[in-house]
Amino acid sequence: MPSTLTLKQRTFIWGKRTYIMGILNLTPDSFSGDGLYADSADEKPTQEQLTTILRKAQQFVAVGADILDVGGESTRPGAEAVSLDEELRRVIPVIRRLASELDVPISIDTYKAAVAEEALKAGASMVNDVWGFKADAELAGVVARHGVPVILMHNRSSWANAEVRERLGGRYVGVPYDNLIEDIRRELLESVAIAHAAGVPDEHILLDPGIGFGKTVEQNLELLDRLAEIRDLGYPVLCGPSRKSFIGYTLNLPPDQRLEGTAAAVALCIARGADIVRVHDVEFMARVARMADAITRRSVTSIQ
Repeated sequence: MPSTLTLKQRTFIWGKRTYIMGILNLTPDSFSGDGLYADSADEKPTQEQLTTILRKAQQFVAVGADILDVGGESTRPGAEAVSLDEELRRVIPVIRRLASELDVPISIDTYKAAVAEEALKAGASMVNDVWGFKADAELAGVVARHGVPVILMHNRSSWANAEVRERLGGRYVGVPYDNLIEDIRRELLESVAIAHAAGVPDEHILLDPGIGFGKTVEQNLELLDRLAEIRDLGYPVLCGPSRKSFIGYTLNLPPDQRLEGTAAAVALCIARGADIVRVHDVEFMARVARMADAITRRSVTSIQ
C-alpha cells in the first residue's frame, strides 16, 4: 500500500493516525439536516451564504478537519437529481472562496466529470466519487489529467431498494449480494481497474466501501465490522458512517440524535483500519479519533 500522500503541501502518512474529513453539504435537502443553503436553480450562493460557509469551514479546520469535502448534490435515498448547471452554481463559488482563504485540502464530492474539472480548476485538490468511476466515463480521465487523488466508493444504490420513513429517513432494503464482502471487494477492484486504465497511479487511489449506499442496515453493520478486509486490498480506506440511517434504524433515532451512534461507528472504523473518517460533527469525532488512535495505534501521548 502507498505509505504517504501529499495534498496542498500537507503529507498524509497512512497508518500513523486517522485523518478527519469534514462534510460541507451545499444542498437544501441533505439527509442529515446540515445543508448550508437553500438556493434556487437560477442563483449562485450570495456573499452572505459564502461567508457563512467559510466560517463553518474555518471552524472545522480549527477543531481538527484535515480535509474539507464539498458537495452540491444529496445522495440520500429518494433524493432528486441535480442538474450539471445547478451543481456547478452551488459548488464552484464556494470552492474558489475556500481555496483562496484556507490552506487545508478541499475535496469535490461529485460523480460528474464536468463538475470535477471546474472544481479542480477552482482550487479543489482531490475528487470523491460515490460511484467509483462507473457513473461518468470521462471522470477517470479528468482525475488522471489533473494528477490528483480520488476516493473510489462502492455503490449499489437503486430506487427499487429504497425505503423512506418520515422520522428515520431513507434506507435500503432487500439489496441482493451473493457474498457481501467479496462482492464489494470485487466491485471496488473494478473501479481501480478503470482508474489504472485512465492513468491514475496507485498512490492516488483511496477506497470507500460505501456504508449506507445500496446496503441494508444489517449489511452496513457487517461491512463496518469487517472493514479490515477492504483495507487488505492494499489501498488507504475512507469510512463514512456519520449520521447514516443504519445508525438511526439500529437506535431508533432521527439524524439529529445520532451523535453517540456515530461516535461508536467511527471508533470501530478506526479499530478496523480506516485511514480517514468522513464526518459532520468534526470537533466531537476528532476527539473520538484521537482517543481511538491512542488505543489502537499508540500515536497520541497523554499529557504528563
